[in-house]
Amino acid sequence: MKPIFLNSLLAMFLLVSNVNYGQRAKNEAAGKQPNVIIILMDDMGYGDPECYNGGPYHTPQINKLAAEGMRFTNFYAAQATCTASRCGLLTGCYPNRLGISGAFMPWENRALNPEEETIASMLKKVGYHTGMVGKWHLGGKAPYWPIHYGFDEFLGLPYSNDMWPVGYNGKPMTDSTKPQFKYPPLPLLEGDSPIKYIQTLEDQGELTGIYTKRACKFIKENKNRPFFLYLAPSMVHVPIYASPAFLGKSGKGLFADVMMEVDWSIGEIMRTLKERGIDQNTLVVFTSDNGPWLTFGNHAGNTAGLREGKGTSWDGGQKEPCIMHWTGKIPSGTVCNNLSSTIDLLPTIAKLAGAPLPKNKIDGVDIQSLLFQQPDANPREEFVYYYGRNNLEGVRKGYWKLVLPHKGQTYKTYMPGKDGFPGGYADMNVPEALYDLAHDPGETHDVQNAHPEIVKELEEIAEKYRKSLGDDLTKTTGSEVREPAYINKTK
Repeated sequence: MKPIFLNSLLAMFLLVSNVNYGQRAKNEAAGKQPNVIIILMDDMGYGDPECYNGGPYHTPQINKLAAEGMRFTNFYAAQATCTASRCGLLTGCYPNRLGISGAFMPWENRALNPEEETIASMLKKVGYHTGMVGKWHLGGKAPYWPIHYGFDEFLGLPYSNDMWPVGYNGKPMTDSTKPQFKYPPLPLLEGDSPIKYIQTLEDQGELTGIYTKRACKFIKENKNRPFFLYLAPSMVHVPIYASPAFLGKSGKGLFADVMMEVDWSIGEIMRTLKERGIDQNTLVVFTSDNGPWLTFGNHAGNTAGLREGKGTSWDGGQKEPCIMHWTGKIPSGTVCNNLSSTIDLLPTIAKLAGAPLPKNKIDGVDIQSLLFQQPDANPREEFVYYYGRNNLEGVRKGYWKLVLPHKGQTYKTYMPGKDGFPGGYADMNVPEALYDLAHDPGETHDVQNAHPEIVKELEEIAEKYRKSLGDDLTKTTGSEVREPAYINKTK
């Protein structure tokens, strides 16, 4: 009996050992494929988080994210408006390379071409479970919604939260002469199916909570396998509103209430990661799609002194707050001053996950060397500012920015709006100018006469991009652009 007993113990030991070894192997394999969470705020300005000199409200959770991670000071959205910016983030391409521009209306005929690789479809190929929560805005109708672009699941809005048949006062629009009248009802989608409609400001105020609950649920359900979560909150895009738990609680106005709730949401995401023991294997990226919509005054954010805002190729429109956090991997409390962009996320994540890059050309570069503070790292030296359908309006190299002649808009001519109502815009002719962003981040002093050699160098870079991506301002057709999808099969 004794030998049999010992044999049984040995068998049990080997079984347990094999199970533990298998689990260790699984964990080690998972360690080679980090979870990835991208949080893309809507219309949050460079100066909105407290750790970027925001206030008078407090954002302790975002502050903590920065204190435990890396805060970027020269991070740019792909373009200064919703659809184009989101295209750039998900594909690693300047959006005009893919025929994407502007902010799509619900009836827009174009959509992101499903043949383009996204971060989600790329990661699915190497075993990731993928989910999206929040604002999509890359196609107004099914099947041009997230679950057809590599996402296993989706809960959110198909486009911006102001694209609804409701007036600035929060009441249903009955005046057929107003632009809001023609918007369809605003659906909250699960996959391709509406599950409710956003009809009131109170409904808008529930979105942050709905998104946060779903994001945390996604993390909990996928903690034992590599996952990619793309969280794209609707706030702080107008119309802003907060849930009862935060409404009026800041004492500093509605925008401050909304920022407090956004900050709470970030805290919930990070708490869930830590409670599930996966914070050390999760890269979290926090940034925004473009700068603040300044015409809305006290319902809009701020740029921390950068010039202009959303809808312009000045730095107030494209330079964004960005924090990257990865416990034990990205050094805590660090600051990165190097030039980088949302288009760099795809190739960086591909490298970290061991995923192949898209077969078609992209514009992003791998910025791991910045995250891990490799000596003398500088993976991105150039960045170009496109706006409109395909207007090349600026070029940056290092801290030099050449603004090219174009027609733009300015918020400075009119007083901003108040309490949810917009002010006005004015058109302006923007002349060529050279700015030294190291000493003049507000783009106020044209120094081209003092640095003609820099102007020449940047003009040559501009010409290179014109040949590749095209430029409507010089009537140049790009040789390396691709077609979007056309929903009704006609251009």
